[in-house]
Amino acid sequence: MSHSSDEQRMCLYTPVELQTVLQRMAQHADELLPATGGVLIGIQRRGEPLAHLLKHYLKQFHDRTELPLYALKVQRYADDLSILHADTNLSENPQLSALDLRSSTLLVVDDVLYEGHSLLRTCAYLAHLGAGCIRTAVLVDRCTCKQPVHADITGIRLQIAPGDIVECHVPPFEPHLAVEVVRRNR
Repeated sequence: MSHSSDEQRMCLYTPVELQTVLQRMAQHADELLPATGGVLIGIQRRGEPLAHLLKHYLKQFHDRTELPLYALKVQRYADDLSILHADTNLSENPQLSALDLRSSTLLVVDDVLYEGHSLLRTCAYLAHLGAGCIRTAVLVDRCTCKQPVHADITGIRLQIAPGDIVECHVPPFEPHLAVEVVRRNR
């Protein structure tokens, strides 16, 4: 993510604070997922490593050892919120297509819930594959969703100016976990 002199950056959550947030999200996930038949779906890019972190905390604190995780590539916005795809672009995952999802509870994980296009497209795709139950988790909910979707598990709710950008820094894409808000000087 580029850094420009005509913007202000504010770190809202540090790695230590986000560990606590993710542990709380894992607690909620443990309550939502059945004892067997749970599947994690990480929306690429940053939703996938966040799903791996949730899986780690579910194993460490809730003894969830057998929780499969699949990635799903969904694109609409660039990191600066410019539109990349007018229609949300989803690349089908053949591994998911091969599964019998009717008896599974899927937990879709993404970094930021902005307008809801990516989450809606993902849920529609999984429903088309026959998913029996779909739950959603996001690290940050901007509270501006325009689609008929919501997050069942929310780490952080942020109500910020429409032109501001929420950046979730998630390894391996960034060196450490953080949530920043970027405000462009107007």
